[in-house]
Amino acid sequence: METTVCPWCQTEIVWDEELGPEEECPHCQNELNEYRTLSIDLDEDELEEQVSTQAYDKPVNPVQTIQPFWEQDMITTTPAFRALDKYESSHDLMNYEEMVEKVLDHQEEVPECPHCHEYMLLTGQQQITGTGWKPAVVPALQGSVLNAPFSVDIYVCTGCFHVHTTLCEEDRLRLIQGLSK
Repeated sequence: METTVCPWCQTEIVWDEELGPEEECPHCQNELNEYRTLSIDLDEDELEEQVSTQAYDKPVNPVQTIQPFWEQDMITTTPAFRALDKYESSHDLMNYEEMVEKVLDHQEEVPECPHCHEYMLLTGQQQITGTGWKPAVVPALQGSVLNAPFSVDIYVCTGCFHVHTTLCEEDRLRLIQGLSK
């Protein structure tokens, strides 16, 4: 018995040697014969030439795969700036990183920064009161989605120091109950 992994859904497909390999995945019905995939093998001379002429600091793989348009990111973003890197020459960041790990070990939720993909530290909660809060009124609810007071958890990225807020657990439940009526 031979096995194949579907490149589309990552399902392991076992096929009988007598019947031969499957032509399409029985789970997602996509073709398994490298359809819509183009592999280009570069020898070392071409690889060195490509590295020297690249405009961006992207790693070059000896085999490059061109993804179909539906698998490509439609929004191109600039590489995230990791603000922590500028402190590397003036500070010993080993203790910083050790303490970050200790703090992260005690968090119930550890979100990933949407900019640089480092883990974020929970720094506290902020209470949103009626002062300065103008709720969105939704006709389907005949009221607002979320009424004050409520609290948000405030997270700070350990790499780029981006600040991110998310609704605290109690108010998430209140939001779910309010929208489930």
